[in-house]
Amino acid sequence: MSDIKFGTDGWRAIIAQDFTVANVERVAEATAKWLSEIDAKPSVVVGYDCRFGGQLFSEAAAKVLCRHGVKTYIAPSFVSTPMVSLGVMRLKATAGIVITASHNPPSYNGFKLKGGYGGPLLPDMVAEIEALIPPVSGVENETVNLEEMTKKGLLEVVDLETVYCDHIKSSFDLDAINKSGIRLAYDAMFGAGQNVMRKLFPSITFLHAEFNPSFMGQAPEPIHKNLLEFSELIKKSGSVACGFATDGDADRIGLYDGKGNFVDSHHIILLLIHYLCLYKKQKGKVCVAFSVSPRVEKLCMHYKLPVEVVKIGFKYICEIMLNEDVLLGGEESGGIAIKGHIPERDGIWIGLTLIEFMAKSGKTLEDLIAEVYKIVGTFAYERSDLHLSPDLKEKILKACMEQKYKTFGKYRVTKTENLDGYKYFFENGDWMMIRASGTEPVLRTYAESSSSRAAFDILSEGKKTLLG
Repeated sequence: MSDIKFGTDGWRAIIAQDFTVANVERVAEATAKWLSEIDAKPSVVVGYDCRFGGQLFSEAAAKVLCRHGVKTYIAPSFVSTPMVSLGVMRLKATAGIVITASHNPPSYNGFKLKGGYGGPLLPDMVAEIEALIPPVSGVENETVNLEEMTKKGLLEVVDLETVYCDHIKSSFDLDAINKSGIRLAYDAMFGAGQNVMRKLFPSITFLHAEFNPSFMGQAPEPIHKNLLEFSELIKKSGSVACGFATDGDADRIGLYDGKGNFVDSHHIILLLIHYLCLYKKQKGKVCVAFSVSPRVEKLCMHYKLPVEVVKIGFKYICEIMLNEDVLLGGEESGGIAIKGHIPERDGIWIGLTLIEFMAKSGKTLEDLIAEVYKIVGTFAYERSDLHLSPDLKEKILKACMEQKYKTFGKYRVTKTENLDGYKYFFENGDWMMIRASGTEPVLRTYAESSSSRAAFDILSEGKKTLLG
């Protein structure tokens, strides 16, 4: 059997190649053994998103867990990752499992682990489970009957979607949003946020809010190149004031203003800090991943907020949120959490926070971004993923490690940081970053400058240098 390794956010693999029922059973068995070691009466919440085989894989995991005596709560239909995390907290479960590959291409599925606190399981705990994965599962699943497990009290179906919707209704001023006259649009990307948004805002403009495990052949990652149809929809409407999209398991967000312009995660993080601190008078530490713009530190300095930069992977942010008073934790990839919810990324929660900001301030998203620019200055950010052979990728990373890159075309490096990947700063404060993805076989390059064109120029020069 193949080795199973957990990456930046869970174990992910190609369906039918390595992501098989047999391998899911192996991981579930390791999880069951670990749960039994840390809790005399272990319980777990299991959910799955809209990917192919979600129900099949989640039931396979549930059978193994039940056979090991772990009380298992299972969702009756697809749910988002934040719904599972919230369910873990509400049910006081020991842990949570989500069958999802998040934003990865449709050929992938995955296995995410959640802690009893409602966020990603911490790295040392994941390592303990990984070490327990057997070569073959000891449970013969064909002999396990879920109806019998239900009668024994080991399996219980839980409506996680309603739990989540009720939490939204009690936490947001939906009346203010509905009465504001703001016209909204939402792109579900064929993902797990579609039903919740239809329940909460049935009259808004929807796109790709249908069940389609193929995602029309496109990775459900909410970045601009994957959302061009959504951008055009907003532009052509002439009346939509704001639109947002969520990824396959709805824990990441992509945002658009009323003109159909993409608003990246760096701007979203800045907007949230501005809203929570200036408008809502909240305080706390801001914790961001290494790939996030240094403009965040500039805004935090303005508001006298402490900042901590961590490795990429929300589990590192979650660990700090559990131990300190954190106002916001955020990543470049669109995964953001804020005070007052769970220590978990949640695309819908963040989208509604920004819409509430617009409704209560009476300002457009463009107006609010202009307020932030007055403090941190204008900037643009772009990203390019390089699909390279393993040998070339390793050659580039080795050159980075050996500090061989002193210039990228006309851009001269003045400072380098390497907390997680390699961040190269240039003479005018612009920067470029190089990092291997923790979930896909690609090399990611990022750049920030005064304009989108300038950022793309940095990426272009960087690519020429890297590829020789």
